[in-house]
Amino acid sequence: MDEANLKSAADLAKHRKAAFPNESAEYAEAREKLLAQEIEFRRQMTRLAEQRQALPPGPLIEKDYRFRDAAGTDLGLIDLFGDDETLITYFWMFGPQRDRPCPMCTNWLGSVDGNASDVKQRAALKILGRSPVARQQAFADERGWRNLDFVETVGDDYAHDLGVLTPEGDEYPALVVYQRDGDAVRAFYSAEMPAEAADPGQDPRTAPDIASLWNLLDLTPEGRGTDWYPKLSYERD
Repeated sequence: MDEANLKSAADLAKHRKAAFPNESAEYAEAREKLLAQEIEFRRQMTRLAEQRQALPPGPLIEKDYRFRDAAGTDLGLIDLFGDDETLITYFWMFGPQRDRPCPMCTNWLGSVDGNASDVKQRAALKILGRSPVARQQAFADERGWRNLDFVETVGDDYAHDLGVLTPEGDEYPALVVYQRDGDAVRAFYSAEMPAEAADPGQDPRTAPDIASLWNLLDLTPEGRGTDWYPKLSYERD
């Protein structure tokens, strides 16, 4: 971003065009001030993206983690890249001990499925789970997902090393981006927001929030709320 040529957010906000007629002067003033803050937020998000993309080389992945695809083929981490230089992975909470997958993972993957074909034009995208691929795929078929590639983690070393599997068998999700380095693999970025970093009254979450559900609800007067989470299904009226 060309910081030297940025105009004042407040000045840019003056170019706002009202979406609907008959707004009050009070609303117009408040909306213009909010637009200035939205411009500043957009700029900060751009700075974050540029800072993320400029990270130095991440740690080499030295352990030989094994995976299994839908065909039952035994794969290493580098095999998941295919012909791409970047691999986006999401470890979801659908281990063999669970009757059904995590509702929040399910919600997020539903939105990713709609974008997966486009994402895969730029990077490899794999959804990792501790359950056999056939079990993961059966749930995907139930949800109508068509564009996600599921992979089974062989053994639990991968989950343990990421810290997403507790000794008691509880799972946590993990979004990790890997980068090819010749014949080796480096970790490029992972969502690392710890629970201790949560602000009062909020769940720990990354910036930006990767869930389109919460981003949409943040546009509403009621917001995302403090005691509601998505479910796998809802009773019909």
